Amino acid sequence: MKLDNKKIFETLNPNKVWVPVLIGLGIVFLMFYLDPNVNAKTLRGVFDASFHGIFIAILFILFRDIGYIYRIRTITDKHLTWTRALYVIILWEFASAVTPSIVGGTAVAIFILNKEGIKLGKAIAYVMVTAILDNLFFVIGAPIILFLAKGEIFPSSRIMEMRLGNSLEILFWASYALYTIYSIIMASALFYRPRVFKWVLLKIYSIKWLQKWKHSAHDYGNQIIEASKELKGKKKEYWLPIIGATIFIWSSRYLMLNALISSYESLTWMDHIIVFARQVIMWIVMMISPTPGSSGTAEFFFAQFFREFLSGYTFVTSILWRMLTYYPYLILGAIFLPKWIKQVFFKKKKKKN
Repeated sequence: MKLDNKKIFETLNPNKVWVPVLIGLGIVFLMFYLDPNVNAKTLRGVFDASFHGIFIAILFILFRDIGYIYRIRTITDKHLTWTRALYVIILWEFASAVTPSIVGGTAVAIFILNKEGIKLGKAIAYVMVTAILDNLFFVIGAPIILFLAKGEIFPSSRIMEMRLGNSLEILFWASYALYTIYSIIMASALFYRPRVFKWVLLKIYSIKWLQKWKHSAHDYGNQIIEASKELKGKKKEYWLPIIGATIFIWSSRYLMLNALISSYESLTWMDHIIVFARQVIMWIVMMISPTPGSSGTAEFFFAQFFREFLSGYTFVTSILWRMLTYYPYLILGAIFLPKWIKQVFFKKKKKKN
């Protein structure tokens, strides 16, 4: 695999921060203008949140980030120090925030790990492992949490019924099926038969109208084989902490919103389960968003999914939610990126000299 430094740095461009910010603000102002229930008094409602609820929400954000740092450090067999793992996660989150969710920051993550002194084959393997585990959390966890929600997972929104009808349910289950198939195929390729995967891939791309991508398929097949070699022989002492960290990360990610909503309105135990479950649904919607970091898409769908739990606080909660979970990574990425470039590129040159 060849990493295109120029394209990577185009993605890691601090100037790109303004694109998702402007999109997000544009959608927020549009919602403010079109919703007759939103006014200046509504905005002042941001101060009605309980300190206890906000504190717990921030705590869950910190838990999530600590989980990410611990997981990447454990996956790399502690090649990364805690400080270097922090840099990797901040820049990875920044890349995800400035690219469309459907694209993600995979190539950037491989590039960052490689520049942190991890050889390319291992970097590819580590990033693929995180992707597979994240997908498996959704594939295995979604049916459990949806069962506990007792059929109340899809919101009853007049706007969504008019524009989407039953297509949201179809979209979710179709996406779930695709994620399941993809996770099984990639897990099998990485851990069981990488050479068979490459052979099948080359057969598919030998079809006449797909032949122009055959070279890329060949390279991808080699990457899978190389990544598989790096992970071969890892024992349960390696995998169990990583799996546990993945569950911890995603649980913290979702519970943050439960805490934020609870800071405005009291929720029953069943309400908490439904809020948690609906985030699983909304995650799918955000994953197929064409905007950077699902900017705009997230703000719009938040209101449709959680209005019934927040009533008059829906608008301010959606703003707080994005301010706590999205915009900090744009700011931190823009701060950490120049420091990381200086450390990784210029300090290494000085050492060589």
